[in-house]
Amino acid sequence: MKFTDKTLKWTNEPAKYSINDNEIIITTSPHSDLWQKTYYKFINDNAPMLQTETDEKYFSFIVKASFNTSHRFDQCGIIVYLDSENWIKASIEYENQTFQNLGSVVTNLGYSDWATSNIPADIKEIWYRLSRRENDFKIEYSFNGAAYNQMRICHLHKADNKISFGIYACSPEDSSFKAVFSEMNIVECLWYAHDGQQPDSNLL
Repeated sequence: MKFTDKTLKWTNEPAKYSINDNEIIITTSPHSDLWQKTYYKFINDNAPMLQTETDEKYFSFIVKASFNTSHRFDQCGIIVYLDSENWIKASIEYENQTFQNLGSVVTNLGYSDWATSNIPADIKEIWYRLSRRENDFKIEYSFNGAAYNQMRICHLHKADNKISFGIYACSPEDSSFKAVFSEMNIVECLWYAHDGQQPDSNLL
């Protein structure tokens, strides 16, 4: 699938961006973010997101993100955004000159969580792989585009049929940077059906 203006739709369209057959560049605006309530109590819902829609229940989406972040909380990555209270994002979030947060946020019914691990601050490109199996999602990352590691498996309550997914970038504080997305592809689901432990029949 080609990622072009004909297949993609903006939510919170940024002032500066470019799209061609090889890459998408988003220049973030200051004070843009996504978060719902939990712990911080605030609601932020103005990050630019470029998504496509599908009712396909089983697929994988792969994209490379390159970035020149140098300000706290600057971030870019992948997004599944249904509405302001139901979405998933995964990204590298810049923290300081020593480390960044490789993390994911799942927001269900208006409340966000946040799971992170620290990675070196000099990492400036990463591949993401998002896989869907009905209402369940798997997020993976790679630093070379070949070997992928699991970040998270999660459930999105409202992802019953058609969903929107794609890329996002934002700068929660007073900063701006360019996020470059390339090597985008949608393929057959690479998250295969579980073949291990059987469910507890008493809980079904």
